[in-house]
Amino acid sequence: MKAALIGLGRMGTAMADRILAAGHDLAVYNRSPGKADDLLTRGAKRVDSVAEAARYGAVVITMLGNDAALSAVAGGEGGLVATMPKGAIHVVMGTHSIGLIKALTASHADAGQVLLGAPVMGRPPVASAGQLGILAGGPPAAVEACAPLFAAMGRRTFDAGTEPMAAAAAKIANNLVLACAIEAMAEGFALAEKCGVAGAAFLDILTDGVFASPAYKTYGRIIADKAYFGDAGFTATTGLKDINLALAAGEAVGVPMPALNASRDRLLAAIAQGHGERDWTVMALEQMRASGIG
Repeated sequence: MKAALIGLGRMGTAMADRILAAGHDLAVYNRSPGKADDLLTRGAKRVDSVAEAARYGAVVITMLGNDAALSAVAGGEGGLVATMPKGAIHVVMGTHSIGLIKALTASHADAGQVLLGAPVMGRPPVASAGQLGILAGGPPAAVEACAPLFAAMGRRTFDAGTEPMAAAAAKIANNLVLACAIEAMAEGFALAEKCGVAGAAFLDILTDGVFASPAYKTYGRIIADKAYFGDAGFTATTGLKDINLALAAGEAVGVPMPALNASRDRLLAAIAQGHGERDWTVMALEQMRASGIG
């Protein structure tokens, strides 16, 4: 397939690499052009503007960090809505608010284009391995058209329905549960340690039973090793952004989220301590401090 990808952070770069490895024709764009250099050696084409990316192929993927970045890329005179050909597909693979995705769906439809929601589940190493979970929401024909790209990037494409905003909601809800799980693990590890149970032992107890899942094993290992300041696959700042998206979505439809508010407070405390760019498991450090553990 011939496609373009906008946004070359750690996730976007890993996803672009998988698309190229699968033999697709890919153009890449990033505000900082140097981020594309390694991909160019592997066959990517550099484009110098959003408009060039929009016209490169029938599909444009965006992997951007927040609503402000997506709005800037999609809107305005040189944005995707104004420059994509009729019938082209904009695949949104970042985590964004339901309100923005709903508005962009309408804007693209008015321009004769298609918006496909396809946020992803997985940290950068998972993206590099081509093992992302992809939550696809939008017209079935658009999902089918993008299936070869999704196959290059992910282990499975989940059916999130026919509306892009449903895919956004599914991703937000997934991160909601994960944030609450990290908070619950932080409290469990703190209690176990205060009572003399080694972190490694509690991790084994936790992940060899009902919580034997990659998420608990990955995040539990970071908490057990107190490796909050290691490689940040998902930062506290990004985690807070996603938690706030979930709280806003819950408020909009009347869903209370008391557990999620606890996770939000932990992240706010961590960020106030200067740990915004640390892995979001740093919320466990705040729990340890509150528990009198060094």
